[in-house]
Amino acid sequence: MYSAQQVRELDRLALEQTGISGYRLMTRAAQAAWDVLRACWPDARQLKVICGTGNNGGDGFVLARLAQAQGCRVEVLQLGDVDRITGDALTARNDWLAGGGSIEPFASGRLTPADVLVDALLGTGFSRSLYPVWAAAIHAINSSAVPVLALDVPSGLDSDTGAVSGDAIRAQHTVTFIGRKAGLYTGQGPEHAGTITYADLDVPATLRARVTPTADLYRGPCLGALARPRGRSAHKGQFGHVLVIGGNQGMCGAARLAGEAALRSGAGRVSVATRAAHAAQLAAACPELMCHGVESVTELKRLLATATILVAGPGLGDTDWSQMVLSVVLEATLPTVLDADALTLLARDPQRQPHWILTPHPGEAARLLATSTGAIGQDRFAAVRQIHQRYGGVVVLKGAGSLVLADAGRPAVCGAGNPGMATAGMGDVLSGIIGGLLAQGLSLADAALAGVCVHAGAADRAALDGERGMLARDVIAQLRALLNPPV
Repeated sequence: MYSAQQVRELDRLALEQTGISGYRLMTRAAQAAWDVLRACWPDARQLKVICGTGNNGGDGFVLARLAQAQGCRVEVLQLGDVDRITGDALTARNDWLAGGGSIEPFASGRLTPADVLVDALLGTGFSRSLYPVWAAAIHAINSSAVPVLALDVPSGLDSDTGAVSGDAIRAQHTVTFIGRKAGLYTGQGPEHAGTITYADLDVPATLRARVTPTADLYRGPCLGALARPRGRSAHKGQFGHVLVIGGNQGMCGAARLAGEAALRSGAGRVSVATRAAHAAQLAAACPELMCHGVESVTELKRLLATATILVAGPGLGDTDWSQMVLSVVLEATLPTVLDADALTLLARDPQRQPHWILTPHPGEAARLLATSTGAIGQDRFAAVRQIHQRYGGVVVLKGAGSLVLADAGRPAVCGAGNPGMATAGMGDVLSGIIGGLLAQGLSLADAALAGVCVHAGAADRAALDGERGMLARDVIAQLRALLNPPV
């Protein structure tokens, strides 16, 4: 995936190195968008194309001409100062007019009737606050109840960060050109982009290799060696011993979810260190878990001596007990997953370690960086880098389009997942999955990325029965099928 500046560089290279004209590239973009429109709305006969003053508007003018040539009734609405239209966009506008098309000034009252609206207003690189007239237009489009096809990027969405300042088009489908825009896949990007189709416009791979992407997109489980069947002589000792630490008063369910997720992810053994009052209850709920009541440093250290992987934080709380057990965890050098309340406590006394995976949601990320949740949302890529710089290890910034950063390189973005995951316990399941994958020998980086993708993939399977009302344990129920693909 690329930033807006990187896509502009790819565009420049394509023009210089292949001899193609900018207008020809614009025509390819419009053709790709028209193909998607016909596939998504095959019965559409009346279109409204809303054009801005830049090349995104130029794409819209060409699409309008293609649609009219195919028998559609097309109305083109113009927003912005016409005198600012230059270059290929001006050529596209003039060709539309020369072919018998007309252009009317945009007015919110002119949005209906239509079968499809085409957003060709702003496109790539928008990263400022909207002028009132543009904000009013976007609001009118979103309020029209007409399906929207966005060209390249929904207008008002920052294509680099996935942030929205004020308002942005909520498209049913977005066709993005030349390079995948990072902001479409994280933060508010997925909500505004809808279904995304990528059109490379035949820019050669040799040219793409000259521009380093800003992030990598993953959708599959990313299991690597774990995708292979286990040997017939395998035994539980080969697949690690995960120790889950958490389950304070009133929150023992979180520790159970993490522990069961670790087991379902393939860990050989899973123990839970929890409050003494919860141990019997947890063991009865999931007899495969070895549950231990821990009320002292000595008791916890005894358990740590048998573990190969630590998962700390699910239901940990913020009490003297919480601080006691976390102090022991922070002294250990085992591969460790820190989640939930463990991150809140870590934020109060920051330290940097290479052997852990931190899995904050935006609120926890804000505490780790002593900032606001809103600031995290304005640039998730910057936030995950700052957490990595301050705390080390591997960082998973959860949310729509979860980010995984393992080193100073480029982050990975998980393109799977769904809104049904917005429910209690999902983070506990993720931490358990990652712990289970670590126990089977994956590196910190591989376990974090695979865990995020497995978690999201299992949630997508669970969502086939409906997103609303989905539970964290519904995701656990999908893990075996996902982790054991047909041979």
